[in-house]
Amino acid sequence: MSERTAATTDPEAADDSTETPTEVTSGSTAVVRALENAGVETAFGVQGGAIMPIYDALYHSDIRHVTMAHEQGAAHAADAYGVVRGDPGVCLATSGPGATNLVTGIADANMDSDAVLALTGQVPSDMVGSDAFQETDTTGVTAPITKHNYFASSPDTVGDTVGEAFALAAEGRPGPTLVDLPKDVSLNETDSEPGPAQPPETCRARTDPADEQVEAAARAIERAEKPLLLFGGGVVKADATEVARQFATEHQIPVVTTMPGIGAMPEDHELCLSWAGMHGTGYANMAITHTDCLIAVGTRFDDRLTGGIDTFAPEAEVVHIDIDPAEISKNVHADYPVVGDAGRAIERVDAELDEGPDAPEWVDQCLAWKDDYPMDYAAPDNEPLKPQFVVEALDEATPDETIVTSGVGQHQMWAAQYWTFTEPRRWVSSHGLGTMGYGLPAAIGARVAADDDETVVCVDGDASFLMTIQELSVAVRENLDITVAILNNEYIGMVRQWQDAFFEGRRMAAGYDWCPQFDKLAEAFGARGWTVDSYEEVPGAIEEALAYDGPSVIDFHVDPAENVYPMVSSGGANGKFALSEDQL
Repeated sequence: MSERTAATTDPEAADDSTETPTEVTSGSTAVVRALENAGVETAFGVQGGAIMPIYDALYHSDIRHVTMAHEQGAAHAADAYGVVRGDPGVCLATSGPGATNLVTGIADANMDSDAVLALTGQVPSDMVGSDAFQETDTTGVTAPITKHNYFASSPDTVGDTVGEAFALAAEGRPGPTLVDLPKDVSLNETDSEPGPAQPPETCRARTDPADEQVEAAARAIERAEKPLLLFGGGVVKADATEVARQFATEHQIPVVTTMPGIGAMPEDHELCLSWAGMHGTGYANMAITHTDCLIAVGTRFDDRLTGGIDTFAPEAEVVHIDIDPAEISKNVHADYPVVGDAGRAIERVDAELDEGPDAPEWVDQCLAWKDDYPMDYAAPDNEPLKPQFVVEALDEATPDETIVTSGVGQHQMWAAQYWTFTEPRRWVSSHGLGTMGYGLPAAIGARVAADDDETVVCVDGDASFLMTIQELSVAVRENLDITVAILNNEYIGMVRQWQDAFFEGRRMAAGYDWCPQFDKLAEAFGARGWTVDSYEEVPGAIEEALAYDGPSVIDFHVDPAENVYPMVSSGGANGKFALSEDQL
């Protein structure tokens, strides 16, 4: 858990979670009391018939509710809230279409191991299976995309069920859980007060790794001549960044991150090679290709990181530290598996080392690759505004600990490539599922979670922004100080780039013959809007948008022909990344 934690699964710490706990008189009040016991401060959702009893109970609770414009937005907002706070986010929806609208957000949280608790209304128990109005088999639909889901059966036990689901979402490898709440269970009377939020005894994750695993990993690291650390999202989720950084600097081991692991190592640190994979830096991919000992912590080795498995880290022995034993050797064979909490495992391995690896020549080589494959771009005066320039300008104009959310596509890659992240939980994006439209509702969740003096910026694309633009109404209603920067190239840019590279330039359904004036749309919602067409306009628009105390949208008209590089072809070798289309 992070120091920023508001919610907790610690029974002693949960006693004072609200000043006026909800009195338990029904299933719905038991649900709300369970949330209060868990320390929940905020929930995101959309009202509806079957979930209405829960909302009625929330009416008297200290829990803040943010009404979203669409249930997908509620799930993404809860997801991002949890990423920033380090505890499960909570979302609510009614039965039928309300529940199914949550599915994309739940699946997104599941792919990225983000802790979310979803509460869904359901038709009365005696009507389940009758094809009643707004009935959907919510537990059946969501079973493949949750850690676990529950169908509440009694008002006497529903509170404890909700508390268990909340705790389970955060236990071990985080992920989403769901409780389906039939209306009769919510309405019926009970005086059974839920206890503290606790995960089931059968689902307690192993945090302390086995001695023999620690010893074997330590011996492998001692033998290494070209050691490389790979920090995944699990380092961030375990709040293990300080331990991980200390290990890297103490032993002078270069560090590569995954995209979810961005911020685990300060990107301005000499040892940090930034993130690797399909659009990762050339120097990160070169280091992975040539290391003889890859020490991977909290990563599932997804295909966007590895490229072709047979060419990934081909010279390396692999030490894989992960709290989820199912991930060990699932995609990349682990020569030395270490199952346990990321921070605890690193501490144990460090203590076991007789002496760390001594590899100054390897460090020099990694630094040389930084010089050989710099992250730069051309910005001729006679060409349209470059998106990379916009990202760098935003980064320069904002504090170091700014929280950045994004949609999915080219803009996401440019944001990850050209923004320098130095702290964890500052980069909030959709990685595994790749959900376009994630950025704006995520910015809302992040803003609600963040401290008042923290800055929140959403770097979005025109296509992603259009998918959840309705959530701008929420930002205006709640007077949330977020800045949305649209890198508008009038394309689904990554699709267009792939069509040009791999489909002989046949641009089918990738471009827009017409695109809205996003500054005018922002004003119509009640936000502030700007349009930027030139380099000269960039600093002024950014300054004005950041100074505005409320939601603002800057529509940057960027070069529609600009592509994202480096790029590793799907299934290709990381070490054979392309720097231009003719190299693919």
